[in-house]
Amino acid sequence: MAGSLLLGATACGDDGDGDGLPKDYKVVAATQLCGGNAISADASKALKVITGASRFEASSKEYTVAQAASDLASAYPVGPVGGTNACRIFTPIGTPHFHLGITWRLADDAPSDAPASPKFTVLKMGEETLAGTEKAYVFFACRSDKLGAASGEAHIVIGVERGGMPRDPQDNIKALKNAYATVAHSFSLAMAKELHCDKNGGLPPKPVLIPA
Repeated sequence: MAGSLLLGATACGDDGDGDGLPKDYKVVAATQLCGGNAISADASKALKVITGASRFEASSKEYTVAQAASDLASAYPVGPVGGTNACRIFTPIGTPHFHLGITWRLADDAPSDAPASPKFTVLKMGEETLAGTEKAYVFFACRSDKLGAASGEAHIVIGVERGGMPRDPQDNIKALKNAYATVAHSFSLAMAKELHCDKNGGLPPKPVLIPA
């Protein structure tokens, strides 16, 4: 549950400890989030740029890259219309609240050649990467035996987006765009590996932050 919800849920202290937190509440390094193999060292540094924090609430058991890959493979070729939660990242209780949501969805086709919104910088990763100051999306194609009997390739979109009340900052725009793109790349690469995508879905081993 979200940190703010946890605080309310444990106010009665039925199954918490002396500080009002549940007994299984943990604060971990960024590299331990989302199942422990989804946030790279580069993405960990990027999360510090985005949130100002280096430690976060431990992810719930259902929010792992392995579970997200399994759900995607089960859904393919017809995925949900909107993005499906893959992982949620919260700063710890007692610190300034910040929430990032990581989602996956299946697209019908590869990205079009239509110009992207001016809020995004287009980067050279996967089929397309869109980097903004409060969100980023990585599009990549996946051919894999784990996608079942369906033929062809899946077009997968991984999104990383700030929750709560976003605002467009007036400074540090390039650093924020690069940071969001780095987190999105990290989770996308982990998903591609979990799905056994051919050539990791065309994703580079390290984030490429060069505008297309």
